[in-house]
Amino acid sequence: HTASRNSMTIQTFLNAPRRWLRSLYAWTIHWSDTPNSLIALFLISCVESSVFPIPPDVLLIAIVVAAPCRWLKAAIVCTGGSTLGAMIGYGIGLGFMTTIGQPIIDFYGAQHHWNRVVEMYTGPSGVWFLAAAAFTPIPFKVVTIAAGATEMNFWLFSFVSFVGRGGRFLIVAGILKLFGAKARTFLERHFDLAALILLILLIGG
Repeated sequence: HTASRNSMTIQTFLNAPRRWLRSLYAWTIHWSDTPNSLIALFLISCVESSVFPIPPDVLLIAIVVAAPCRWLKAAIVCTGGSTLGAMIGYGIGLGFMTTIGQPIIDFYGAQHHWNRVVEMYTGPSGVWFLAAAAFTPIPFKVVTIAAGATEMNFWLFSFVSFVGRGGRFLIVAGILKLFGAKARTFLERHFDLAALILLILLIGG
């Protein structure tokens, strides 16, 4: 009985982060049914680029499916919030890496991403990596903080972030506008695959 209780305790502990993420996901989605959905989208897009774990796409998807006529406005709001958040992440990496940046990296267990991102930024393909990262499941907060820590040109960073994130959100919202709820099901179940397809389209373009 003691072993069984210990096993249940360990399993409960291991499942806690998953339950926390599910609760956070549900909290994010619920904003789509409120009058302040676009304000929430802007704020969540902003904090996701430096701190928040849930990608803003989930709220963007819910908003566009509920009101397809707002697809362009929602994508623009999402882009603006994400770009502002990217600038904040850059500032954290530039001036507060030890006190704020590293604890964020540690909290998400993203040290392996961090090492790879820093390596890419200090090489000749840093800007292209930033553009690609804006489309992929790589935690964008790692990318933005690393850009500040490696002192990438701020204006170039901001421009590439704006174009990369804007392209991603416009494509996601546009697909939902065209295909509706069926596209939502695919995007929610296979978001990593969809992000990879978007990246391939970006490179092809």
